[in-house]
Amino acid sequence: MSNNKGDWLLEGRNIVKRFGPITSLDGVDFQIGRAGQAEVVGLLGDNGAGKSTLIKVLTGVHPPEEGQLLWEGQPIRLDSPRDAMKLGISTVYQDLGLVDTLSIYRNMFLGREEAVCSQIGPFGFLQIDKARSETKKALEKTGITVRSVDELAAKLSGGERQAIALARAIYFETKLLILDEPFAALGLKETAKVLEMIERAREEGVSVILIVHNMNHVYPIADRFTVLSHGRLAGSFSKAEKTFDELSEFIISGSVVAETD
Repeated sequence: MSNNKGDWLLEGRNIVKRFGPITSLDGVDFQIGRAGQAEVVGLLGDNGAGKSTLIKVLTGVHPPEEGQLLWEGQPIRLDSPRDAMKLGISTVYQDLGLVDTLSIYRNMFLGREEAVCSQIGPFGFLQIDKARSETKKALEKTGITVRSVDELAAKLSGGERQAIALARAIYFETKLLILDEPFAALGLKETAKVLEMIERAREEGVSVILIVHNMNHVYPIADRFTVLSHGRLAGSFSKAEKTFDELSEFIISGSVVAETD
């Protein structure tokens, strides 16, 4: 498999997605990461710009009608989120996917219990001590401290819940982490902690797509920005190309890059 520095980690070319008569994505290009160069990309645009639809195409929820996806330079087909997960793509949505009535360590391996199960014949048995131990290691690696991994998710603060979801994604050797509004309902201290975790993930070689509405959160940490407007690519910029104010004005204007002849 090709994986040289000319290849993007994940690339979408001319992505088109329709829902009946509505075209949600109209020829969108998207790129993130290169071999050995993890980065944070802010995916920006007003409500209805196509951000959520693009993420669902990139993670196998919705197949595109037209266009091509490439992973490390190779064409891929994602028929389900599990296909994306196998490649190393993890998505943390606003609801975080945590079950309130389960402990932290059970939530860490929810849906991936085979990682901490022993097999006896046709039966799998959860190794509770291993699950607890691996959860503690995963949390420590991302700089998270909790009172006990046996604590129920229902008792966690918003920042702690976000941290658990991030730690879970990083633990399973994620190469690309997609965060959908990770700062929603978080206080200033909790937001700062999540930003630290995103920086740490990048240092660990994980590329991150951040979907946010608040430019104050994304601008300091992102390396590049991709802006969508009415289902089309309005522009893609490095931080050096746009100041905070210029980028904000660009999003508000919804300008779409003119096609060249």
